[in-house]
Amino acid sequence: MELPGLAFAVWMFVCFYTSVDGYPSGEVREACTSMIPCHGSSPQLSPEHAITVNGTEFKPGDNIEVHLSGPDFEGFFIQARDAEHLDSAAVGSFMLVDRRISQLLTCGHTKNSAVSHTSKAKKKYIKVYWIAPGDAPKRVQFLATVVKKYKTFWVKIPGPVVSQPNAPSPTTPLHATSEAVSISHLVSYLSKPFNASGCGSMKFCIRNPSNCDPESASCFFLSFQQEKSSVFIEMSGPSGGYLAFALSHDQWMGGDDAYLCINEDHRVHVSAADLKGRSPPVLDSENALEDVSWRLVDGVLQCSFRRSIRLPAYKGRFNLDASYYIFLADGEASEGGLIYKHRRQPLITNGIYNVTGLPQNIGGSRSPRLIKAHGVLMFVAWITTVSIGVIVARFFKPAWSHSFLFGKEMWFQVHRMLMLTTVMLTSISFVLPFIYRGGWSQQAGFHPYLGCTVMALTIFQPLMAGFRPSRHAPRRKLFNWFHWSTGTTARILAVVTMFLGMDLPALDLPDPWDTYTMMGFVAWHVGIDVLLEIHSYCLVRKVEVIEDDRVQILQSLTSAEAEGRLFKQIVLTIYVCGNIVFLIVFLAAINQI
Repeated sequence: MELPGLAFAVWMFVCFYTSVDGYPSGEVREACTSMIPCHGSSPQLSPEHAITVNGTEFKPGDNIEVHLSGPDFEGFFIQARDAEHLDSAAVGSFMLVDRRISQLLTCGHTKNSAVSHTSKAKKKYIKVYWIAPGDAPKRVQFLATVVKKYKTFWVKIPGPVVSQPNAPSPTTPLHATSEAVSISHLVSYLSKPFNASGCGSMKFCIRNPSNCDPESASCFFLSFQQEKSSVFIEMSGPSGGYLAFALSHDQWMGGDDAYLCINEDHRVHVSAADLKGRSPPVLDSENALEDVSWRLVDGVLQCSFRRSIRLPAYKGRFNLDASYYIFLADGEASEGGLIYKHRRQPLITNGIYNVTGLPQNIGGSRSPRLIKAHGVLMFVAWITTVSIGVIVARFFKPAWSHSFLFGKEMWFQVHRMLMLTTVMLTSISFVLPFIYRGGWSQQAGFHPYLGCTVMALTIFQPLMAGFRPSRHAPRRKLFNWFHWSTGTTARILAVVTMFLGMDLPALDLPDPWDTYTMMGFVAWHVGIDVLLEIHSYCLVRKVEVIEDDRVQILQSLTSAEAEGRLFKQIVLTIYVCGNIVFLIVFLAAINQI
């Protein structure tokens, strides 16, 4: 049985304009017709509460004692209606027993025709009196809506039917329970986990990690299987809060058709929702989902449901025979079913897909390609090229000063080539997030601010080098100090920026190993630097003292330096190989997200 058109329209209008706080004070006149609380979710089945009366017959003017009882509940709404026309207006009026927990409401033109709660205080038992009107129908049935928690409620729980004396038998059986559950589809419990059989042949599947087994506790799985005019959808993944997928016309959140499976006190609520910008999803109280099932075992949440390919009567639901980007997200939820923003980037398909078209078995990425490219280029620049370039300039100037490359000393050419490569890679990488975001990101914390500082220092370094004084000019020492301090500051800030960037949602590398790996790289670089410093100090001690006892510090190739050249070359080779290993580890991690 469906809700009457007028009642449904009134209910939707009220829900749109009513605060999400519901009706904690019990002022629920807006729900007089539908008896549905505007809590943004579907009612429960199998009521836990019961309505009882102290008699089965009445005459106009009689008082009937009505009881509502059951496990703790916060809110309630009681009415009496014509038993043969349950969608009609409320009948008769009520009289209170305890005004501290109950209050009278006027529904329609009948004063005191309903009873509701006065506060959210928990209660187990309500007692009121119903006064039969002079124009009462032959049969009257009591109905109640009970709210256990904000999103746990039952609508139109059927109560006893009371009749006037000598009332004729009803022409049709009174199936009150169908009225109570008609606004919600049946929900069942899954007996076993999903499997990937049929992916790519009968079902359109998305898995993360790629080709993972949905029976695994670490696998995110989403499948679509067309069955005539509908699509059967399965979704599972490790989550104690919620899982959600959305169909989108672009790779940005907002204006999307979303579907959520929410863990509410160890029960799973499945609902469609609308996504508007970065605001929390608005659950669709007009549920268009059928054959809903769920399972919650060992931290893995699974749910399935059926949806028609086209739903012209439901505003905001996309047709499933078109192509979309597909999002798959997970996050935490409170005990009342309130969901929180996902802590990591949702899985997003790399292109648009038609889930009712050719079955495919695809993966996705939790990091957009432009952001991945940004991370790759920055890691290459600041883990390899700049680090090796600094080591060469600092420790190989004496060793390679008599070797030439393209008419210049070899150490200088290698240093310049590596540093210009760093400038080029950093500049390209710098613009990629702006292209992806379309501007400045307000969600990335200090990372973009430090990144802009590093970019400015990176550009300033080669510009300053272009005005380098000659070797014996008085200002050469000042230049050397500025050149060294600017480069060192840029390197330190770059490492800090990378530490911050690795944990951003758009490039969320696995914790905690990403931090430990970056710390390992820093320790590796500092260790090599200290080793070469100690080696250089030992060489200096062997240099001949000349001209007023001043030490000639590595300005010419001495015999001591010749002895250390092989050692430095071995250390440099090991250092380069180590940096490449760190780089491969980071690139492999980026490729997996």
